[in-house]
Amino acid sequence: MEKILPDYALEEAAAARGFCRIVGVDEVGRGPLAGPVTAAAVWLNPAHIPVGLNDSKQVGPAQRALLLDAIKAHGDIGIGHASVEEIDTLNILRASHLAMERAIGALRIAPDHVLIDGNMIPRGLRVSAEPVIKGDARSVSIAAASIVAKITRDQIMGDLATVHPGYGWETNAGYGTKLHHEGLRALGVTPHHRRSFKPVHNILYQVE
Repeated sequence: MEKILPDYALEEAAAARGFCRIVGVDEVGRGPLAGPVTAAAVWLNPAHIPVGLNDSKQVGPAQRALLLDAIKAHGDIGIGHASVEEIDTLNILRASHLAMERAIGALRIAPDHVLIDGNMIPRGLRVSAEPVIKGDARSVSIAAASIVAKITRDQIMGDLATVHPGYGWETNAGYGTKLHHEGLRALGVTPHHRRSFKPVHNILYQVE
């Protein structure tokens, strides 16, 4: 069965309503036990949409790198993060939305409409927006944002892994894999762990 790739239909529909600068937004890193949540906002030039754009989870590392180069060559990219402290203070949903707002604010040219992956619009957003459920599988702009966000966050976690070895962040990106849980039990909690997440909280407070 042939895979159905995301397309430009949602962007075209927004353009038909009068919007000119339409941007896709996605985040990665809601689930991990460690590290920031990272969002990307991407405007794609309609005349230069990279071939093969898809949800970052459906694209291998080598292809993601090639797509990132193509996105950079013709598009506009904004990246935003919310820190572990913000995640623990606000909760992961609000922190994810904050990262999205920061990513939109980091674009070279402000959009007049954004397509947000998910079912909610960040409440701090001051631009026309629409939520798109499973947007990274439907919109090429959101798919591009998912690729940019994943590559960016994976690099952050890889760098942190060199400072804090033993948790497997270079391969698990902070998600709760067996190696990560073993590292938590053996090595304890780092400043980059999310203390509001149950497995980390339980280690800190020795909850059985």
